[in-house]
Amino acid sequence: MAAAKGLNASKRFLRARVRTGLVRSRNSLTPAIQMTVCAVGAYAFAEYVLGHQGPLFAATSSLIALGFSRDPRLRRVIEVGLGCTLGIVVGDLLLHWLGAGIWQAAVVLLFSILLARFLDSGTIFTTQLGLQSLLVVLLPAPAGGPFTRSLDAVVGGVCALLVTILVPKDPRREPRKDIQKILHELAEVLRECATAMIESDSTIAWHALIRGRNCQPLVDRMRQTLRASGEVATLAPAHRRHRDELAGLEHSLEYIDLALRNSRVFARRLTSAINHAALSDEAIDSISEVLQETAAAIDEMTIGLSEQSEGTRRVHLRRARNDLSDIAARLHPKMLDVQRLEGETVVMLFRPLMVDLLEASGMEPEEARAVLPAL
Repeated sequence: MAAAKGLNASKRFLRARVRTGLVRSRNSLTPAIQMTVCAVGAYAFAEYVLGHQGPLFAATSSLIALGFSRDPRLRRVIEVGLGCTLGIVVGDLLLHWLGAGIWQAAVVLLFSILLARFLDSGTIFTTQLGLQSLLVVLLPAPAGGPFTRSLDAVVGGVCALLVTILVPKDPRREPRKDIQKILHELAEVLRECATAMIESDSTIAWHALIRGRNCQPLVDRMRQTLRASGEVATLAPAHRRHRDELAGLEHSLEYIDLALRNSRVFARRLTSAINHAALSDEAIDSISEVLQETAAAIDEMTIGLSEQSEGTRRVHLRRARNDLSDIAARLHPKMLDVQRLEGETVVMLFRPLMVDLLEASGMEPEEARAVLPAL
């Protein structure tokens, strides 16, 4: 019986793994074609036009510069070219002073890595500098001198930039997906808080706190995505018109990040309020309704920030602002039937979160704060 269950579990795992792999491969088809054409083109140019023999660094540098990373490509191209060139310089100098050999290679590699970390924090820069200096010590120089490798790296980087400029992907696609995930998680945090109040279960509120904490990597990843997308929108003429939309997403992300941080503070305080039975039944009904309505308004904002059509985007953002404004106007302890001090603290902690959401939806800071009822 146990063996049969284990076999079935293995089959389910393999099916899920194959299905996930197929989806990932299908989504990667276009960039994979771009990387293949770029790498082969860079190799062919360096070999047939520049006359280099076996210019592997032209192909490898183009693959590194394009890649599947969210880091900006221009930075990767610069890191590849500079790292390759400096690595050759360092390797040649140390080779001249120390000679060739295993222990010399160890010294060169250690010095190159430490020098790279001193000059820049980029991992690609460190890898290229260390690799090139090591190759200079261990391998004979290619025909044309050691700096042909550096030229090959530059060729690969230029090819990667040309692909980015001439055949760019829509720079808004990844940020839109990221903002959807982040706002979905924020809405679910508030819904879990509402459930915790209704069921008087502090464990659910604690789970909401953990869920809010787990959102920070999503925010950090979106910042990386926006940097890369902004670079594409700047370099590619076909997408320069999207720079304003990307700037708007970046502006909204800053306030969404603040809202997430405030949601964690709110969930932590709510856990204490539930444990101490600080809220009456009327207050629980009122505040949980506010949380549910806010989550629904966040869903509306999600559509507004991720929609392709500018007109539709504005409509949904306006609806989200109106809904959030209506909710914010009720955020006063007395309006929500809160009597005890600890319950009042819960309401007070929700007010800055609401201001953050209003600003994320496009409202000016002064106007957002003015919507809240005076205390």
